[in-house]
Formats: sequence, C-alpha cells, structure tokens
Amino acid sequence: MKRKYGIVIFVTLFCLLISSTAWSELSTVKPEDVGLSSERLNRISATLKAHIEKGVIPGAVVLVARNGKIAYFENFGMRDLSKSLPMEKDTIFQIYSMSKPITSVAAMMLHEQGRFYLGDPVSKYIPEFKEMKVGEEGSEPAIKQITIHDLLRQTSGLTYGFMGNSKIHQMYKEAGLSSPDQTLAEMITKLSKIPLVFEPGTKWGYGRSTDVLGRVIEIVSGMSLDKYIKDRILKPLKMVDTGFYVKPEKIDRVAKPGPKAKWPSHYPTAPPKNLIGGQGFVSTAHDYMRFMQMLMNKGQIDGVRLLSTNTVDYMTTDHLGFSIPKKGPGYFLGEGTSFGLGFAVRESTGVARVPGYAGDYAWQGAGGTSFFISPDEKLCAVFMTEANDMGIMAYYARLMRTLVMASIIN
Repeated sequence: MKRKYGIVIFVTLFCLLISSTAWSELSTVKPEDVGLSSERLNRISATLKAHIEKGVIPGAVVLVARNGKIAYFENFGMRDLSKSLPMEKDTIFQIYSMSKPITSVAAMMLHEQGRFYLGDPVSKYIPEFKEMKVGEEGSEPAIKQITIHDLLRQTSGLTYGFMGNSKIHQMYKEAGLSSPDQTLAEMITKLSKIPLVFEPGTKWGYGRSTDVLGRVIEIVSGMSLDKYIKDRILKPLKMVDTGFYVKPEKIDRVAKPGPKAKWPSHYPTAPPKNLIGGQGFVSTAHDYMRFMQMLMNKGQIDGVRLLSTNTVDYMTTDHLGFSIPKKGPGYFLGEGTSFGLGFAVRESTGVARVPGYAGDYAWQGAGGTSFFISPDEKLCAVFMTEANDMGIMAYYARLMRTLVMASIIN
C-alpha cells in the first residue's frame, strides 16, 4: 500500500513539475503584481459585455500579459449563437492575417541559417516570377524583380482581389486564388500570371506577398509549409491548438460568426490542399500569446530559442524608410505607423491615434482578431472574436490598445 501511494505521489509531483516548466513564463498573477490596475482592466469586461448585449459581436476572448505573466484572461458571450454554446478561454478562432507573423518568423528562421538572402529575387526560387508585368493593361514589363524582402514588408506589388475594383483586382477574383481545390504551388503559378499593381519596392500595398513567401519556405526547406511550421514553431512553442486545420475532436471548440458577419467561417478538419501562409491558420488566445511571448523575449521562451535577439529587433523595426510612401491607395496602417517584416511597427510615441510607444508592433486578422506587443512596457495583448467584418476588426484593434494601455499604473 505504501509503495502504491509512493508511486501516486511521484507521478503527481512529476506532472506538476512538467506543468510548471511548460507554463513557467505564462503563469497567472494579480494585475497589480505586474503594474496593471484590476479596476482599469475591468473596463474591458464592462465594454465587451455591453457590446455583446447589443449584438455588435457574438463573443470574445482577451488575454493580457506583462513581464511574462498573465494579468487578465477573460472570455465573454457565445462561441456559437445557433447552438447556445458559451465562449471559453480555449475557443479556437480563424486568425486570418494573424497567420502572416507566424509565416514571417518561419522564413526568418531559414534566413538565419543562410538558406536565402533577403535581396534574392523571388524568381531564384519560383521562376514564374522572373518576368512580371505591371499596370492595368499588363503590357509594361516590371523594371525590378520582386525580392524576398519585398514579400516580408509587403512591397511586392501583389494585392488582394477585395482591395480595389481595377482590372487587376478583377483578375484576382476570377483566378480563384483562394480555392481549396489546388495546391499552394498551383495557386502561386496562377498569381504569377496576373500583373502587379505597382513596381516592386516602390510602394507599400497589402496583398498575397506572404502566400508567396510560404511557397519560398517550402522550396528552400524541402518541406510542406504546414509540416515546416509545425515542426519548427508550433511544437517547440507548445502551440497545441494552432495550425491549418482543426482536429475533428476539437471542432466543437471553434467560434462561429454571428448573424451580422459578412462571410461564413470555414474550419477544415483535415490538412487543406492549399496551404495559404498569409491567412490560413486557426489558433487560440493562449497559443498565440505563447508566440507573442517568444517575440517579447527576443526569440525564446522556456529555454527554447527560435530566433536571435538581433533578428527579432530587425523584424520589428521600420523597413519602409523614407523612399517608400506611407500614404496612398492600399496603405491603411495609419499615421505614425510603418511596416517591418511581418508586423506593423509604431514609429514614434506621438502622432499615432492610439496610445503606445515607438517600437510597439502589432497586426490583425480579418475575422476580428488582433494583437500588439509593447517592448518598452514588456506587455502583450491579444483579442479574439469571430465577427468576420473588417470594420469591426479595425475598431476593436484600436479599442483594445486604448483600454489595455490605460491599465498601466506602474
């Protein structure tokens, strides 16, 4: 009997040890222990409850961490209104363009290994991009080639079909680029046949750059994009609910959009054929915080290092400089904000219309998700909802930044 109890005690202590190791940098504390105000953080709760009651969003999850400790982690409303299922902290969301930072980190891990140079033309790896055309008529040859640097900082001349009504945007819509019935390689070949909206490296314009970057990762690494990211990022960071699909046994945990959503959700339950690195991931608030905390820690978490400190600093600084316009069609970053390698980067403490500091970085997902990291304050915050409305996405990204920054008291 004593031996039996001894085994039980040993197993229990071992499990506790493993647990404390896995979550050592993301344990929960009182907000005041990390210089945040409980009263002020509760403004987030009151605001979201009121918005959910009015039907603005069906539900949400918010997670705020400072100094590597969780200070606020709350869930609100419903994850599935049609089934009356409440939102939970481990609800799974489509994160859309919040996939881009993950794919960008995957690329920079290869860059650190010397597998490619940022100035390399994309055509070195994908020959179809060697002789691109530019402009509405598609008759003018591009003077410059798209580089990997252009893909990372969104200066390639690639766009999205929904970003305008020109002939080029119409070609994007007609090409069926988001169709699940094609491989990433097939989708990229289609994309290479469509003219660019501007000369590479001359403007910032949001688009399918990160999708092409995902294909470069496949070619350079010799692995499919999902396997590379799973093996090199998701497993090391213990992001157990993140990936290109939802395991069938977890499908009841997904968030469904409310009746005001502008498009339906789609959660594949098996690896999709088309692995779109710019918008294809699902994740949870806690999983994504693990990724954010790795960045906050300059490339490592729990003794696992993905990037050097220099690479994280390099990715999260301005890569547009003075030569690339920060205003104009397709530029929606806002005043006082530039772009790094996968992230929007704040240029100064002033100018921008939300609180923060120079060096803060962030991004959003079309479904309504958003995050920001403030290195000066050692603070990370992630907001998850499945509203499927880009206007709501932009609104809550600003609102959360304002409310979270207002909670800092020390």
